[in-house]
Amino acid sequence: MLEIKNLTLRYGHHLALEDVSLTVAQGETVVLLGANGAGKSSLLKSVGRLVQPAGGDILLGDASLLPLPAHEIVNRGIAIVPENRGIFRAMTVEENLRLGANPARARTNEALMRGEIFALFPRLAERRQQLVRTMSGGEQQMVAIARALMSRPDYLLLDEPSLGLAPIVTQELFAALDRIRQTGLAMLIVEQNVKATLTLANRGYVLEAGRIIGSGTSEQLATDPLVQKAFLGSAETV
Repeated sequence: MLEIKNLTLRYGHHLALEDVSLTVAQGETVVLLGANGAGKSSLLKSVGRLVQPAGGDILLGDASLLPLPAHEIVNRGIAIVPENRGIFRAMTVEENLRLGANPARARTNEALMRGEIFALFPRLAERRQQLVRTMSGGEQQMVAIARALMSRPDYLLLDEPSLGLAPIVTQELFAALDRIRQTGLAMLIVEQNVKATLTLANRGYVLEAGRIIGSGTSEQLATDPLVQKAFLGSAETV
């Protein structure tokens, strides 16, 4: 289990996260809801060891991740797709995937994993030699997710995967995430498209001003008045 336990994070005098706790079990899809500035990206950066929390712990099983450098987090089985995608736009799709397979845990099964990814994203198989900078936003997001999957993670963390994508591309993206979910890979998804994500997730948390203010199954959150008012507009939109 991936466990964030009483996590507190500060940027100077700004309190970004305060006493945040959540869990993601193996094979589970969890959504983290919250408005811009709520602290969602800061939480993922903390897990990825890109920022140093002021308090609390991040556990994988019984082991704390806090003493580890960022590259070791990937070797422990956690892959993060950041909001800005973090791909190498001057490289081809194939070259990005090779970089994703660099962790020791992924090297022996690189060819097998590449085949699985091309089955998951047929468009990338067709464009494997294409420079990423010449691809659409949706295709670049597929590359970002595919590169993360090449590390053979146990946990996939995604920060706003549908941000800036057209509605039809967003539908394709969530269909791909559903196929990933069906493989049994655990996911923690930070996403503004609340309706689509709740359809995909088992359960979720609501983050406001750096604190968890609600949690429940996807069905409970979809009918929660707080979630409806903040993210869904009304009960009729669920």
